[in-house]
Amino acid sequence: MTSTVATPAVDRNRNARRNALILSAAQAVNGAGPPIAISLGGLAGFYLLGADKSLATAPVTGYNVGVALAALPAALLMRRIGRRYGFISGALGSACGMFLCGWSLLIGSFWLFAIGMLFIGVGAAFVHQYRFAATDQGDAGFAPKAISWVLAGGIGAAVIGPQLAIWTKDLLLPVQFAGAFFSAIGLSLIGIIILALLKFDVPMSLPDQQGTGSGRPLAEIMLQPRFMVSVVCAVGSYALMSFVMTGAPLAMVGCGISAENATLGIQWHVIAMFAPSFVTGSLISRFGKEKIVATGLIILAICAVVALTGLELWKFWLALVLLGLGWNFGFIGATAMLTQTYRPEEKSKAQGANDFLLFGCVAFASLMSGQVLNAWGWTAVNLIVFPVVAACLLLLGFLVWFERSQAP
Repeated sequence: MTSTVATPAVDRNRNARRNALILSAAQAVNGAGPPIAISLGGLAGFYLLGADKSLATAPVTGYNVGVALAALPAALLMRRIGRRYGFISGALGSACGMFLCGWSLLIGSFWLFAIGMLFIGVGAAFVHQYRFAATDQGDAGFAPKAISWVLAGGIGAAVIGPQLAIWTKDLLLPVQFAGAFFSAIGLSLIGIIILALLKFDVPMSLPDQQGTGSGRPLAEIMLQPRFMVSVVCAVGSYALMSFVMTGAPLAMVGCGISAENATLGIQWHVIAMFAPSFVTGSLISRFGKEKIVATGLIILAICAVVALTGLELWKFWLALVLLGLGWNFGFIGATAMLTQTYRPEEKSKAQGANDFLLFGCVAFASLMSGQVLNAWGWTAVNLIVFPVVAACLLLLGFLVWFERSQAP
């Protein structure tokens, strides 16, 4: 009797680990596209524009708009056709976007390039769902570790993406950067092969088929204090990261630093984003989600302090490393907080709504990065970090106080 009950639980946890590892590998490959798009997007936009360079980061905004617009449809599509086929569809979208970006550079079309970046963003919306898919199997205690395992795959992406950009950006000279985007199509094809190995025990639509319904209305889920604060902290962490990171390559090149060193700065940044993921889940289990989020926000503030001390290459790189580390703690912690706010049958709409709000704000942040940098410089970009961090910390502190006061 005991063995009959225990075996399904053991099998479920085993499959949860297997899926997390597969998704981590997919993150390393399909997640390499965004570093290419972000590190070269602003520089390519600068290259394509005329005298007015204020819209140089608009293609990166197009990428983030694509993520935001596809966030909810991606979740709903996967609810209908399953995680595996949904993720494969996203990889195909990324491949189409990479082709459009490469082609637009060959013909010198700025706005077609921005549209291509939008399609890359659509593919990235599916990549961002990997962290949620990793929690579909296994028990609740495995969820923070599963999220961390998947995001740890970003270390591979941090190396593969920028290195591919550096080695192939001049492949089709005299047209800069086109070779990198065409080369990245191969990453999506490899990612599709990896994603085909996924196996989920229970289809995402099964709860509805069993008559449990779709759960509470979305508004009721979103009005929970924990949901609202987790979204604000995730938005604050991610939008600040995007805001500073998008402007950094342009600021470095504007200071006389080479495009190669600017791209390497993004590589170190992305490594710092994902390398701590090996331990972030364990830290969350030991110290609590709220403390890890607060730590991440404080590190983001320290990043801005470093960036304000000078324009030397090592200071840019150190600031970008701290930016990635702060994002890791803040974003993973906020994501783990979010998973406490919805029931299994509510996850598609709750996760989709979260990512829509998240990447809508990130898109705005990436657009404003170019505007602020062009109008007021690198100093202004970093000064904006402080009030956002302060607001997130205040809300996080309020949530802790509120939940303690409501406890019996």
